[in-house]
Amino acid sequence: MVEETQKKEKTFKGKTLEELKKLDTREFAKFLKSRQRRSIMRNFNSVESFVKRCQKKIARNKQIRTHQRDIIIVPALVGMQIAIHNGKEFFKVQIVEEMLGHRLGEFSMTRKPVKHGAAGIGATKSSSSLSVK
Repeated sequence: MVEETQKKEKTFKGKTLEELKKLDTREFAKFLKSRQRRSIMRNFNSVESFVKRCQKKIARNKQIRTHQRDIIIVPALVGMQIAIHNGKEFFKVQIVEEMLGHRLGEFSMTRKPVKHGAAGIGATKSSSSLSVK
C-alpha cells in the first residue's frame, strides 16, 4: 500500500487565500468573529486607507512603518513586512495567512519579560545590616 503525500492547502473559514484576496474588505469581514467584524465595519475607511498606503509604499520599495496597532489584518496585507511601533521602537513583522482577523498590535509586544537579578542592599533582612561602603 503506497501512501500519497498531498500538500494540504491552507484555508480560512473554508476559503483559500486567493479567494479571500478577491473579496472586498466588507465581504471578508463576514468571515470574522463579531468583535473584529464590528471593528472593520466601523473603521472601514481607516482600514482601506492603510491598505492603500501599504501598497503604494511597496510599489516604491519603501519600508512600511506604522503606529496604528488597532488595524485588523485583512487578506490584502498578507505577504507584506510591516514595522509596528511598540512604544519604544519599530518591530518588523512579516504578515502571514494565520494572522488574518488579528490586530497588528498583537504581534509587536510592548513589554519585555522580567529578568530578575540579585537582591539589592536592604532587600532582605540579612542584607539590611550590611554597611553601604
